[in-house]
Amino acid sequence: MRLWPWMAAWLTLAAAGLGSACTPATAPAEPPGPSPVGSPNPSLTPAPTWWRPKPGLSWQWQLTGRLDLDLHTDVIDVDLYVGPSVVEHFHRQGTRVICYISVGSYENWRPDKEQFPPEVLGKDYEGWAGERWLDIRRIDLLAPIMRARLDLCASKGFDAVEPDNIMVYSEETGFPISYEDNIRYALWLAEEAHARGLAIGLKNGPEMVRDLVDVYDFAITEEAFYYRFARKFTPFIAQGKAVFNAEYTDTDVDWEAACRQSRTLGFSTILKHRELDAWVQFCP
Repeated sequence: MRLWPWMAAWLTLAAAGLGSACTPATAPAEPPGPSPVGSPNPSLTPAPTWWRPKPGLSWQWQLTGRLDLDLHTDVIDVDLYVGPSVVEHFHRQGTRVICYISVGSYENWRPDKEQFPPEVLGKDYEGWAGERWLDIRRIDLLAPIMRARLDLCASKGFDAVEPDNIMVYSEETGFPISYEDNIRYALWLAEEAHARGLAIGLKNGPEMVRDLVDVYDFAITEEAFYYRFARKFTPFIAQGKAVFNAEYTDTDVDWEAACRQSRTLGFSTILKHRELDAWVQFCP
């Protein structure tokens, strides 16, 4: 489930030396070439440790517009294709950085779009031009692509990954994807992220919490208070794992009530424009 409209353009940066309008700070590196699924799997030798975010951290989430480099939060979530200098900038100010990628949909503006075999491309993602659902059952075909993306996250120094569109079994994808297929793919992604020293968060998918909370390091939710599913993510809090929630300004969410509930549950909640630009409001 994704509830914000993507603006198909690179993030643009606000500081001299970190980029200019409509171009990333550093041109994205070419993704590593596909490797056979049967080749040695990096997940067989997991990294010894990775970041494990605790409840109570402040966060910002920005995927469009001129990136606000002056805002100081504990955590920021940005697109994979920002320049590595952006990640370095946030690290210098003590901010952990989450790497946004889509793991359940094909996006026709990505530099690796030609690597997706036709047989994994499903129905159009209704309402989102240029996107199609992926057949996540075909890990053998998706593995080289997703591994390359995770490699790029790691090489740029990101601390974690946000795997968007991770819950697909309940969508009209054009494929007979079962819940078990979805969990298998989610566990594979976690294994691959951890092998690279990256934390990984469960993106929405409240029905999947029970099977993934022991493996995933945190959660990112959208409108958990507006749609009243926040309590389904409390198992993360119970295990000392952060839940980062965003509510949106284009709903009639009771912001004060959402903040009260967020504090009670231990969530980190922000109010955002639907397009996820630089604007943000924090709970008092």
